[in-house]
Amino acid sequence: MIKSTFRAVLILLIWIGATSGAHAIELYVDTTTKQIFTEAGPGRERLGTFERVEDKSKQIQATANDAMTKRNRRRGRVRVRSDQDKKEQIKTAAVLPLRNRGAELKAEADNEQLIRKINSLEKQIQKFRDVKVTRRKGHLRLVSKVDSLEKEVKDSQSTKVTLGKYGFQAKSADGNFKFKLGGKMHADASVSSNDHFSNGGDLAEANSGTQITKARIGFTTTLYKVWKFKTDIDFAGDQIRVKDLKLAYTGLKIFEDKKLQVTVGHQKQAFSRELLEGSSDLMFMGRSMMNVLNKPVVGRAIGLNLASHGKKWTTQAGVYGDGMQENNARDEGWGVNGRATFNPILNNDDGIQKLVHLGVAGNYRRSSDNDQVNGASAHSLNYKYETNKLSNLYPINTSIMHVRNIKMVGLEANAVYGPLSLGGEFTRSWVQRSSTTGSAYGTTLDFHGWYGEAAVTLTGESRTYRDGLFRRLKPKNAFSLASGGLGAWEVAARVGGINMNDGAYKGGSMKNFSFALNWYANENVRLMFGFDRIIEIDNSPLIKRSNGGKPDGLNTFMFRTQIAI
Repeated sequence: MIKSTFRAVLILLIWIGATSGAHAIELYVDTTTKQIFTEAGPGRERLGTFERVEDKSKQIQATANDAMTKRNRRRGRVRVRSDQDKKEQIKTAAVLPLRNRGAELKAEADNEQLIRKINSLEKQIQKFRDVKVTRRKGHLRLVSKVDSLEKEVKDSQSTKVTLGKYGFQAKSADGNFKFKLGGKMHADASVSSNDHFSNGGDLAEANSGTQITKARIGFTTTLYKVWKFKTDIDFAGDQIRVKDLKLAYTGLKIFEDKKLQVTVGHQKQAFSRELLEGSSDLMFMGRSMMNVLNKPVVGRAIGLNLASHGKKWTTQAGVYGDGMQENNARDEGWGVNGRATFNPILNNDDGIQKLVHLGVAGNYRRSSDNDQVNGASAHSLNYKYETNKLSNLYPINTSIMHVRNIKMVGLEANAVYGPLSLGGEFTRSWVQRSSTTGSAYGTTLDFHGWYGEAAVTLTGESRTYRDGLFRRLKPKNAFSLASGGLGAWEVAARVGGINMNDGAYKGGSMKNFSFALNWYANENVRLMFGFDRIIEIDNSPLIKRSNGGKPDGLNTFMFRTQIAI
C-alpha cells in the first residue's frame, strides 16, 4: 500500500515538473474568422507548437538574431525556395504572445510584402546575370536579404545605357562618366526661276537638283563630371571636315552658385545669336544676308573661350587664332571677341512663354602676316552670298585685298509671346586696309548687314530658349497615325539686307525676302519648305542676259528633310 502511494506521488511530481518547465501548447487558426484555438477542428489550420518565452529569453533571442543578420550580410547571396516554403517559414518563425494577435497579423503582412519585394528584386538580378540566392528563417533575415538584393541590383546596373530622342547614351552608376552619340542629316532639293544671268560675259544660272548638305556624326563625352569633350565631323559633299573639336572644363566657380566654363579647341566664336545657333535649330533653310559679314571673320576658329550664365543673362569672351585649314602664313592672325545677353522678361505663365531677349557683341581680328583672315585665301578677304547651298550662284561676291584688321559690333533683339515670335539683328563692320596699298578707296571700309523676322506656331507651341539661344520646336503631340498626333506647324517670314558699298568702293548691296513653312513630326524629324526672292540689288557681278539689267526677281524654291539627334 505504501509502495503504491509513493509510486503515484512520484509520477505526479514528474508530470508537474515537465509541464511547468515547457509550457508548450498547440495552436490552431480558423482560416475564415482568423480566431485562435488550442484544439484541432473543422476549418482550422495548425500554426505549430508554441511555448512562453520570458523577457530574458527574448533578449537572448534578439541578440542571436542580430548576430545571424550580420553573418547573412557577410555571406551575401542565398538560395530561393518556393513561395509556399516562404509562408510556412514565416509562420513558424513569428513567435508572438497569444494576446497580441493584431501585432501578429501585422507581422505576417509585413513578411508578405517583403516576399513580394524579394521576388521582384530576384527577377531584376536574373535579368542582368545568374545569381543564386538562399533564404533562411526569420523576419530580420528577410530584411537583411532585401538590403543585400538591392545592392546586387545596383551593382548589376552600374552602367546605364539608353537609346532615345537624345541619341545613344551611356552613363556610369556614379555619374562621373557619360557618353553620347548623335548626328544630323539635311537632304535638300531646290529649283530656281528668273535665273538667266551673265557674269563677265559667261553664262551664269542657278543649279537645280538635290544634295546632302549636312551629314554629321557627333560624339560628346563627360569625364569626372566636369570635363566635356565634343567632336562633330561632317561628311557632306564627299568631303570629311571637322566642325567642333573642343574640350571644356565646367568645375570653376566665380560666385557661390555661378560656374565658369573654359573651352579650348576648334569652336564657334562669341558673336551673333544667329551664327551661334545650329543649322538644325534655325527656322529657315539658310542664314540671313547679315551672315555675309559674319561667317568669314567670326566663324569657327581654334581658341580659348570663357562663358558663364545665370537665369536671365549670359556672357562669354574668347581669344582665337585661325581655323583648322593649313597655315600658309608666317605668323597666323588672331582675334578677340565677346557676347552678352540679358532677359528683362523671362517667364512661363500657364504654359505661355513670355520673353524679351537683348544682346550685344564685339569683335576685333588681326590678319596674318600675309593678309589672311581666319584661314581664308592669302592677301584677300572674300565676302559672298550664295542663293542656296546647291545653286553655285553668287549675286554678291567681292574680295578686299591687303586687310590689316576688322572691327565689328553686333546688336540683337527678340520677343516671344506664346506661339508668336519677333526679332532681328544688326552687324556693323569696319575693314582696315594696309596704308601701303595706294588704293583710291581709302584705308577703312564701312559695311553693315541686318535682318528682321517674324514667326507663328499654328499648333500653339513656343520656341525653345536656353542660355541666350533659340532651339527648334518641341511638339506637344508628336505625329502618330495610331494616336492622331499632328506634330507642330510653324510659319515664318524674314527680310534681310547687306550693304558693301562705301564711297568709291562698290562691293554690292542687296535685300531679299524669305518664307518658311516647317512641320515638326517630333523633336528629331522636321520637313521644311522654303522660298527666297531677291527684292533689291545694286553693283552685283551678275546682270540679266535679256536686257543687261539688275538680277532682281530671282526666285528660289527649296525643300529639306531633316533629322537631328
